[in-house]
Amino acid sequence: MKQFEVPIGYRSSLISAIKRQRKEADKLKKDFTPTLLDLGNLKIYLARHFGFCYGVENAIEIAYKTIEENKGKNIFLLSEMIHNPQVNADLLQKGVQFLHDTLGNELIPLNRLTKDDIVIIPAFGTTLEMEQKIKSIGIQIEKYNTTCPFVEKVWNRGEQIAQKGYSIIIHGKPKHEETRATFSHASANTPSVIVNDMEETKTLIQIMTGALPITEFEKYFGNKCSQGFDPSKDLKKIGVINQTTQLATDTQAISDTLRNAMMELYGLENIQEHFADTRDTLCYATNDNQSAVIGLLDTPADLAIVMGGKNSSNSSHLVELCENKLTTYFIDSEEKLLSAHQIQQTNWRNKEEIVVDAYLPLNKETTILMTSGASCPDTVVEASIRKIAQFYQVEAALENIILQGLS
Repeated sequence: MKQFEVPIGYRSSLISAIKRQRKEADKLKKDFTPTLLDLGNLKIYLARHFGFCYGVENAIEIAYKTIEENKGKNIFLLSEMIHNPQVNADLLQKGVQFLHDTLGNELIPLNRLTKDDIVIIPAFGTTLEMEQKIKSIGIQIEKYNTTCPFVEKVWNRGEQIAQKGYSIIIHGKPKHEETRATFSHASANTPSVIVNDMEETKTLIQIMTGALPITEFEKYFGNKCSQGFDPSKDLKKIGVINQTTQLATDTQAISDTLRNAMMELYGLENIQEHFADTRDTLCYATNDNQSAVIGLLDTPADLAIVMGGKNSSNSSHLVELCENKLTTYFIDSEEKLLSAHQIQQTNWRNKEEIVVDAYLPLNKETTILMTSGASCPDTVVEASIRKIAQFYQVEAALENIILQGLS
């Protein structure tokens, strides 16, 4: 896989060494057991896979090269490059300006831009409508398009099934930049509708089967479907694609539920005519990170810490997985480890931050599970490990591990 030029400030010698050792010992990536940092009365288990993915590193490389090669020019990002506060703050400090917030609200009017300005498309991609608006100004966006290849793979898959006459159901968070972009590309080719979760999927099935009046479609999906969507005909032949950072198990369950509904309606012998055989469109990093967390959770522990931006979908799903097993804290930097007694953590559901007291069991041997999202720099993970090591006064043990082979 291609190696990217990522600023040294996002790299960690400790984490890089751990990842390198695991990769050399498990080239086929079939071992999802965690890595143990045994620091005596503190034991930290790191997930087999975590941190920057291909798409994130690709986006960061393009963004920083763009800044370096275009000094003196106005450089804009359509929205956050990735959902990571450190990366976005660094880009702002370097003079990059954001045109929209994560919900698509305009921060800088497009009519202020000129053809000599540079606009970078973030890793999530953007809508066809926004692409056209930028191009109409005379700005060439192709060179500065950092859309993740795995997101583009979803778009291509959607186009393929659209050409065969299927409508598209997108499993995604309706307000997320990636889902908005995927919806735009899908609906340009075929009738499309977004379902956020299994509950909405079951509602859609009730409409499909007649358990709910077809007039209810507008109530539940009127703001999440393509213009002119006709549920009386556009739900008879469907295929499923997804936001690449969703929980794999959720997307699979939604796809299976829709397929079963179509079998009941049209019979197993006719299923291929009514349900597209879409392969899973989650990205490799989302699959690897989720599988690694499942492997991590086999280890008995006192708590888990997940690092990532509060708006990061893939990070939130890692928190969701961990919370099913044990107390879990979601932070975006080591600074949120306020002390040995307090942590400022994010509620992944409503994005609110709260301070929690007595989060570490300091009076006994402690085991902590750790992972991070695909847009979280490894430096944040190392800094968090070092800070917790200080709380337990085991810094010397950590340095000894580094000297013995992780340097």
